[in-house]
Amino acid sequence: MATTVNSVLGPVSTADLGFTLMHEHVVTGSAGIWETYPEILGGVEDLPALAVAALEEARRGGVRTIVDLTTMDLGRNIRFLAQVARESGVTIIAATGAWRDIPRAFWERTPDEVAALFIREIEVGIENTGIKAGIIKVANDAEGVTPAGEIVLRAAARAAKATGTRIATHSYAPGRVGEQQVAIFEDEGLDLSHVIIGHSNDTTDLDYLVGLARRGCYLGMDRFPGRIGPGWEERTETVRRLIEAGWADRIILAHDWQVVGGHASPDRQITRRRNPDGYLFITRRVLPRLREAGIPEEVLTRIMVDNPRRFFEG
Repeated sequence: MATTVNSVLGPVSTADLGFTLMHEHVVTGSAGIWETYPEILGGVEDLPALAVAALEEARRGGVRTIVDLTTMDLGRNIRFLAQVARESGVTIIAATGAWRDIPRAFWERTPDEVAALFIREIEVGIENTGIKAGIIKVANDAEGVTPAGEIVLRAAARAAKATGTRIATHSYAPGRVGEQQVAIFEDEGLDLSHVIIGHSNDTTDLDYLVGLARRGCYLGMDRFPGRIGPGWEERTETVRRLIEAGWADRIILAHDWQVVGGHASPDRQITRRRNPDGYLFITRRVLPRLREAGIPEEVLTRIMVDNPRRFFEG
């Protein structure tokens, strides 16, 4: 079923997405950081060139699309994303929604009021640019679903149902927080095949992961090489086990990477040393390891190309 999804340069056919990384960032920080405290990012003048170079490298390595899940509270700069997409040739899909720093202004709002804000960014555009969000991001961490977090989850579900837009979550897999997210989405009557439960590879608990997949969700195995918990080899082994268990159609791979992160040191070399392969870590390390384990090329293509396309198409 041919369809389109909003990118930062306009609608793009899902048939043209190609090799897609479904949970990435270009630059992260906090709301207002770009304008108010640019030194937190190590300065912003050279960020376009730095980001374009990183994405050009990714494109040479076969990456065609990234989904940038940087929301307003995480320092989203929509004009910057459009510039980087235009100059790098990589399709970028931007997000509405909210990350963990839920704006205080949302705390006393109803889910319908917050949903209306998300819908506007999907249907009208972000910050009067006309650039439309193509996905909704929500986040709940080790604290689970807080009262403010529940407002955002319900708002996201209602915006998704109203517009047909998909949802990607940040979750805390060691605490099985994805189950809390799913319970609210189910209560809202949302089709769970429209949801990726993110950071699912922060655990190796196959019972938890298969339980989410059985309910219809996509599993965001989207932290490579990883920050907490398992190393990248163990994360890759978990992916292999899920494939062997028959869940290849419900797996999404990505890095949760950024060229520059405002939550880390402004010394960009530290970030690069943590992952010298950047957006190509999966291509250079994870996929070869899965091939060595006997996973057929057709299955890898299904995960990296077909699953993102099917996720957006429904």
